[in-house]
Amino acid sequence: MRGGGLPEPPPAGPHPPFPAARGARRDWDELPLELRAELERGLGDSIVAAESIPHGFSPGVAARVRLARGGTAFVKALSAGWNPDAASAHRREARITPRLPPGAHAPQLLLAIDAEPWIALAFEDVGGRPPDLPWRPAEVERVTATLADLAVALTPSPVELAPVIEAEDFSELARLAVARDGGDPLGDLDPWLVAHLDRLVELEAAAPAAAAGDTLLHADIRADNVVLTDQRVWLVDWPHAGVGAAWVDLLAMLPSVAMQGGPGPEAVFADHPVATGADPEAVTAVVAALAGFFIGHGREPELPELPGLRVFQRRQGTEALRWLRQRTGT
Repeated sequence: MRGGGLPEPPPAGPHPPFPAARGARRDWDELPLELRAELERGLGDSIVAAESIPHGFSPGVAARVRLARGGTAFVKALSAGWNPDAASAHRREARITPRLPPGAHAPQLLLAIDAEPWIALAFEDVGGRPPDLPWRPAEVERVTATLADLAVALTPSPVELAPVIEAEDFSELARLAVARDGGDPLGDLDPWLVAHLDRLVELEAAAPAAAAGDTLLHADIRADNVVLTDQRVWLVDWPHAGVGAAWVDLLAMLPSVAMQGGPGPEAVFADHPVATGADPEAVTAVVAALAGFFIGHGREPELPELPGLRVFQRRQGTEALRWLRQRTGT
């Protein structure tokens, strides 16, 4: 990157401290004995200890397990009765992860057990840790440099998947316009968004075409889906993977970085190799769709099994909207 590295994050503003991605994880002991025995059979060894991992919003179990002969693995498991959407995401991840090439920086899937209503995935344990929060400039650089490498290694996509941005999933601004026209004053939203909503709906509608491309994308990169070791940056949790323009993963990550104490999105994006040659209007359209996605979902009722998710989404939406206003110059 140009300019001798990323700028230091801006001083804290008036908003509250950044939220961390931590939901209501279940304990290892809540998994049925039969499922734990099936994991042991699949791993070929007895599990003698399990250390729970608190990061992430899944309402299931996430644990680093130690095996009798000294090996380790990382296990994710839950029941569809705890959260059907999360169970579906685990099943998508079980289908996608084995198809990922080594260049995806994804831990290897060792085992998948699908015994309705239970789903359990065991991955190689890569060790490491999540990035420090607030984000350190050096760690932002490590992760974004990895995204530049992935853009080369994963273009064209070695896996046939759906586009990461499709109209049916990124129409929250259009839904807000419908609500406004139905009498909702949208009084809880940023006045700038409300004043410019019709134009932002047009930008959102252009996002699927703007984001089109043939690069394999993770589509959910944020601090709790990144693992840092001394040698490598790993990306975990791939159920939302798809294809699109090489710059989309970087763009989608940056509001969460800003939200969690890192540099502003434009400071990183404009100077990054994957953004070179990106159509500015296409980028703005995708920022609009991303802002709408987070703001729209952030207005939905809280989910008891995913406490903190709506706040996390609203804060990402605030950062994406700030970026959108900067890019539109209004």
